[in-house]
Amino acid sequence: MTTSYQKELEKYRDIDEDKILNELSPEELAQLDLELQEMDPENVMLPAGLRQRDQTKKSPTGPLDRDALMQHLEKQALEAKEREDLVPFTGEKKGKPFIPKNPKREIPKEEQITLEPELEEALSNATDAEMCDIAAILGMYTLMSNKQYYDAICSGNISNTEGINSVVQPDKYKPVPDEPPNPTNVDETLKKIQNNDKDLEEVNLNNIKDIPIQTLKEICEAMKSNTQVKRLSLVATRSNDPVAHAVAEMLKENKTLQGLNIESNFITSAGMMEVIKAMKKNTTLSELKVDNQCQRLGDSVEMEMAAMLENCPSIIRFGYHFTQQGPRARAAFAITKNNELRRKQKKT
Repeated sequence: MTTSYQKELEKYRDIDEDKILNELSPEELAQLDLELQEMDPENVMLPAGLRQRDQTKKSPTGPLDRDALMQHLEKQALEAKEREDLVPFTGEKKGKPFIPKNPKREIPKEEQITLEPELEEALSNATDAEMCDIAAILGMYTLMSNKQYYDAICSGNISNTEGINSVVQPDKYKPVPDEPPNPTNVDETLKKIQNNDKDLEEVNLNNIKDIPIQTLKEICEAMKSNTQVKRLSLVATRSNDPVAHAVAEMLKENKTLQGLNIESNFITSAGMMEVIKAMKKNTTLSELKVDNQCQRLGDSVEMEMAAMLENCPSIIRFGYHFTQQGPRARAAFAITKNNELRRKQKKT
């Protein structure tokens, strides 16, 4: 069988393929090219144009016109006939209407309770609110809401006016008014700090969001030589790294400030690092709060905070939420040690 197949192929060995191709017409060449294309219609990973042959004979009509296409589709949808229902709807009701069974249940004789005529008359004439209070007194708390139950127990009067089958409604709470704006006059406060006013011991600029950065820097500059202010609070004043740099320079020279709060601002890790390193030259500050900045300060800043607390025994209160266990444990131990040292100093 193999020998006969080889003999059959021998007659095609000396065929001149170029001569045959030159004798083919353009239509025959196109048909040959179509047959030689390798297509894989079952390969879903290929685009549609590579899975099947291009059999389009029509020339392209131009770029896509979406409006014309939508108009054509709407026109085609309107002209298409709707499919007729196999069973047309007539509105006729079929079958028997549902009639619920009588929900009343006859009470067995052993469960029937005979009351005195006076009690029977009182219960039959009682309102829903009175029945609700009676149920609460008898401990039937499953028939009412918790609010109705405790109102009936704690109050001597009938307080449940809705009845047992009422809809549970939430309690009405009094609206909490917004916190009033900070009344501090920034310009007057700055002048008092510069003049070293003896009556000014606490500066509170919290939640004043329209303070210029230059004014905040001037406040920190004036605090360098101030000997009266003991607490400075700049919470939510939109302070940034330039303000943090001014705060750091102030901490290096000020010798009377005891509390500093710069929480809820836009200080980055670089600005916070300057503030923490400046604490090495400060021996009077006992409270420092730096939490809730616009971005995470990072592990290196937290390690520097822990080292600062270990080397600054004057700090007894530090406001910051550590994200790493190591610096958190070191800071907690250092604060405890500093407080113990302060307690011993007070005794002596």
